[in-house]
Amino acid sequence: VQLQASGGGLVQAGGSLRLSCAASGRTFRSSAVGWFRQSPGKERVFVAAMNLKSGSTIFGDSLKGRFTISRDDAKRTVYLQMNSLEPEDTAVYYCAARDRIIWSVQPTDEEDWYEYWGQGTQVTVSS
Repeated sequence: VQLQASGGGLVQAGGSLRLSCAASGRTFRSSAVGWFRQSPGKERVFVAAMNLKSGSTIFGDSLKGRFTISRDDAKRTVYLQMNSLEPEDTAVYYCAARDRIIWSVQPTDEEDWYEYWGQGTQVTVSS
């Protein structure tokens, strides 16, 4: 599985961005895809994830409500829609995937659970 993250950029506080994670591989629909972010000088933290087989989702603390995660199977792409962005959301955003999961598996917020990682995309929110 190869992942390509895109969609980052510079946005003013209160604005929105949609990040994309395009995945290769024949087992896309049997994967879980997660988003993480890393701010300067800080550890990488979990943002959101989806089990593409069941559609179940989880979100990082306090992000649900501003962020949503969705998918387009035809495009083999998972999206992270980010609304009401704040300067604290400034970070490099990474997508990650775990392949061949079953319907009942709940994605986790642990980096080690994910097998594949894409390159990051920079999101900068100005005040």
